[in-house]
Amino acid sequence: MKLEADLHTHTISSGHAYSTVKEMAEAASRKGLQMIGITDHGPAMPGGPHLYHFGNLKVLPEELYGVEILQGVEANIVDHDGNIDIPERYLHKLDWIAAGFHPICYPGGNLEENTKAMIKALENPFVDVVVHPGNPEFQVNGEKIVKVARDLGKLLELNNSSLTVSRQGSEENCELIASLVANHGGQVVIGSDAHYCEDVGNLSKALQMAIDSGLTEEHILNTSVSKIKTFLSKRGRERFI
Repeated sequence: MKLEADLHTHTISSGHAYSTVKEMAEAASRKGLQMIGITDHGPAMPGGPHLYHFGNLKVLPEELYGVEILQGVEANIVDHDGNIDIPERYLHKLDWIAAGFHPICYPGGNLEENTKAMIKALENPFVDVVVHPGNPEFQVNGEKIVKVARDLGKLLELNNSSLTVSRQGSEENCELIASLVANHGGQVVIGSDAHYCEDVGNLSKALQMAIDSGLTEEHILNTSVSKIKTFLSKRGRERFI
């Protein structure tokens, strides 16, 4: 099984990542990817970009080095009601909207509070995907999350970085989410969470976990750029309508 896109990447604009948009796109091209999503952190992340950054992403080319570029964000879930740190007037302008828990931005909570917050984020009409939902620091009811995402036509991410250098101890939760999607239906997207250009497209551990858990190409959005564009068209993203 081959993945054609990496939809979770960070540039120097995130404040703790180390490559430019051009460097990320060049690395993606070299690795044979057809599309990347630039998903710099929302402004609640210390060192993250100002809201104007997201309002001005339109100046970026839609393609570099033969790689299509999605203008996106990794918004921060900031409370137990699932609110995120990007106002709607900016979300309207973006191609791809991820949301996730981060320790500095989200107060933490028990399983019920975290599950509620993640479900509320999924219910946000602009959010496409919840990223690294298997983070053991923020335990959630995986079955509820998978079923809500499925019913809303939203995505859950299998995050390769969670299986390598970040969010240690995520493996069991990620395996559970993958297995639940295989059993109950829905879709995932596999992301690198690259913070450096040479990590773009590093998706192998998460892809193998997906396969071992019974997920097929139909379950995984980024096995096809065409599927991604169809998904975004159905989501009402102007660029793909």
